[in-house]
Amino acid sequence: MSEMIPIFGMLTGIIIPLAAFFWQYIEGKERRATILEISKTIDDPDRLDELLSMLDEKKSEPTDYRRGGVITLFVGIGIYAMGAFAMGRLFEGAGMLVGLIGLGIVIAGYLYPPTSDELNQAVEEFEKR
Repeated sequence: MSEMIPIFGMLTGIIIPLAAFFWQYIEGKERRATILEISKTIDDPDRLDELLSMLDEKKSEPTDYRRGGVITLFVGIGIYAMGAFAMGRLFEGAGMLVGLIGLGIVIAGYLYPPTSDELNQAVEEFEKR
């Protein structure tokens, strides 16, 4: 039985991504069937475009890098603290790596404005020059 553990470990690395892709395919299949049924019943192309835009899952607001960076930074601090107090030097190094990645994301969030208001303000400041 102990020889089977590495095999199960390798199979897990293959099965999980395949299951995720299959799940995404099934979700997309239902969406495509819904769009097909809607298109069969609606004759007005403007109304069809409106309904299709409602099904679209795109975010209307840009990604806020600052929020994600702060979360990543504190996850890194937590991993570092776990290594410092209980687990050892390996976790300290991993925590420092994750924390510095989070710090980089926070800095990127300030360099690249995330909201449309901040983008408009940056464009107006650039146009004034």
